[in-house]
Amino acid sequence: MKLYPDNLEEKIDFDKIKDLIRQECTGVLGADFVKKIAFSKDRRLLSRLLTQTEEFRQILVSGDPFPSNNYINIYPYLNKAKIEGTFLFEEDFHEIRLGLKTLAGCVLFFKKNAEEYPQLHQLLGMVEEDILLEFSINKVLDDKGKIKDNASKELNIVRTQLAYEENRIRKVLDSIYRSAKSQGFTPEDASITIRGGRMVIPVLAEYKRRIKGFIHDESATGQTVYLEPAEVLDINNDIKDLLYMERREVQKILTKLTDELREYIPTLRRAFYFLGMIDFIRAKAKFAIKINGINPEMVKEREMSWIKARHPLLEMSLKQQQKEIVPVTIKLDPNNRVLVISGPNAGGKSVTLKTVALVQFMYQCGLLVPMEPKSKCAIFDQFFIDIGDEQNIENDLSTYSSHLMNMKHFTFYANKKTLFFIDEFGTGTEPQFGGAIAEAILIALNKSGAFGLVTTHYGNLKQLASKSQGMVNGAMRFDVDRLEPLYELEIGKPGSSFAFEIAGKIGIPKEIVLHAKAQIGETRVRYDKLLLKVESEKSKYENLMAEVERKDRLLAIKLREYNSLKATLDSQQKVILNEAKAQAKVLLDDTNRKIENTIRSIKESQANKEATKQIRKELDEHKEAIKPEKKPVERKETIKVVGGTITAGDQVRIKDNGALAEVLEIKGKQASVTIGDLKSTVKLNRLEKISNTSLKKEKKAIAKRISYDTSSKMANFSPNLDIRGKRGEEVFMLVQNFIDDAFMLGINDVKVIHGKGDGILRELTRNLLRESSSVAGFSDEHADRGGSGVTLVQFKD
Repeated sequence: MKLYPDNLEEKIDFDKIKDLIRQECTGVLGADFVKKIAFSKDRRLLSRLLTQTEEFRQILVSGDPFPSNNYINIYPYLNKAKIEGTFLFEEDFHEIRLGLKTLAGCVLFFKKNAEEYPQLHQLLGMVEEDILLEFSINKVLDDKGKIKDNASKELNIVRTQLAYEENRIRKVLDSIYRSAKSQGFTPEDASITIRGGRMVIPVLAEYKRRIKGFIHDESATGQTVYLEPAEVLDINNDIKDLLYMERREVQKILTKLTDELREYIPTLRRAFYFLGMIDFIRAKAKFAIKINGINPEMVKEREMSWIKARHPLLEMSLKQQQKEIVPVTIKLDPNNRVLVISGPNAGGKSVTLKTVALVQFMYQCGLLVPMEPKSKCAIFDQFFIDIGDEQNIENDLSTYSSHLMNMKHFTFYANKKTLFFIDEFGTGTEPQFGGAIAEAILIALNKSGAFGLVTTHYGNLKQLASKSQGMVNGAMRFDVDRLEPLYELEIGKPGSSFAFEIAGKIGIPKEIVLHAKAQIGETRVRYDKLLLKVESEKSKYENLMAEVERKDRLLAIKLREYNSLKATLDSQQKVILNEAKAQAKVLLDDTNRKIENTIRSIKESQANKEATKQIRKELDEHKEAIKPEKKPVERKETIKVVGGTITAGDQVRIKDNGALAEVLEIKGKQASVTIGDLKSTVKLNRLEKISNTSLKKEKKAIAKRISYDTSSKMANFSPNLDIRGKRGEEVFMLVQNFIDDAFMLGINDVKVIHGKGDGILRELTRNLLRESSSVAGFSDEHADRGGSGVTLVQFKD
């Protein structure tokens, strides 16, 4: 038996998973496939099922239009149509037509996207080409599913005559009814109606003999009768005959259409089997999106390497309570096949075991599973589980006896391709004997080469796992300071039950706890104390590591800011030098031309003194014109130092470099300041307080000294900035300058193309945009134009 026990699916709540998938189906066809979900060890089959679901998940995520309605079960209509001489009704053919339209939509989609969704495209082999039935149905039925007047020549004649007779009888009845109403023979607010398929008029009972005709019915009170006047008797008879003729003709048309459908029954069965399968795969994909399921790597080796696996039902329940689930990370391989999990009660041992059992079972049923993408999954031939109480009064089995029956099956049939789960191993009988039997069974299971998870409180099982090849301990982590479970699995060490600590926390008298410690012996108490100490030291170590990582991140940020600032200064220096070189070159070229002209003029004048004197005068004037001014241009100092204690919000100047800044926060002898868009930490003794008005004047003066060539910028500006492949330190200035230029030029919307990747460039870009005062907001580009790989930026008015 590859599954044990028979009610395994109920024990691990897989039946609830099937119910959730069934709810995602749009029709009976898909729901029928949910019943057929079964555990499989066939790697090729599982690979195909998982890939199909993953491809459909991609269809749903992409937003591509795909038929979502009318996955109709037409099998009852086909069964009825099999019988010669029968015919389907208009409503039946209308349902079949809707199903055929959905079928055609699915086929067309997969033909267009064969390369993108190859596994789903292969399913088209079940659908035959040239099913002309829909065309035949369209010739007979209108859009509302009613027989068309021109469905046949005979029907058209009958309905035309019927319309004529109905119009004629209505005119006659209207005339009779108006006359009766004027004489007060009819009730108020009454009108011509139909009784028994014949048109009649309502008449007050006391006047029923005043009008010749036949009474067909009366009201509930008996005060009104429904009378067919003698004048319309023949017309009503003619209408009745025409209705019979119409019905016979309709039946004839439907019988002919049913005969045509009968030829397609095998083809339609296969086609709608395909449609049901598509509805089922679609339901699995929708469920996978709900639980963030993926298709992890299926490895040939016997290895389970799961990263952050989650119990889907528990996660849904916690989300409703606005809580987050603690995922399970687990690794089993041939050297560590059997995991013995220990820890305090209500610490998450059973939840961890059930999570692994359910997720593995889902995977081997072809469902996408909730874990991280880099996880690896193995395939097992057998799946055994011992969870909960199997006490059976009819068979006179106690709780412990039922567990032993399960263990008997496990030890008889377990092998290298078995995965087993045992919850609370050894409980249900006297601990001394229960622990011994559990140890012997665990040794036997380990020798079989099977993989498995076991939860226990028994110390002898923890010790066995620590010294046995193929076994490994696991502990559910516990906050020793607050005495609360963390629900995290840690592989490699056993866990304490923290029984004494928990007893003390909930108020058990101290003398009772001391007496209990004395009863179990000093060695056992020291062992638990050692586990407690290890847990406490591990917690402190993790806190220290978290602090170190935080400081490393802060250092990296500061380093990027420094590199960015240095790059800016180097860039500005290069620009200034290049401008100076260009000006010098222009000046030198102009001077050389002037000297050459002077020499040529002297030669041409043949050393005429007056002419030479005049030329030398012009050259001297040119030399004076290009001489630099002796006195440097003085710029009036606009900064006023006011002194006093520096506090948050003050404007300051850094003494050694003259940079202007604003104080954000004071921490001891350090001040956190902003210099433009950069943040930094500076010692207080390096700062001097300045007035706000002088700072504004300085900013205006700086603004006057900076020229901004708008025309040139507008001509060369592109609304798209591509930073893909750039380093983090390069991104700061690129994005900042791009945003500043766009805002100055009055551009409303721009795009920053950073790609998806690991999301680092996107995060850097969006952090800069959040801090920019000119940006009103930003968002992802449309999915067709890059999605989250492109950020759209909107500016403030």
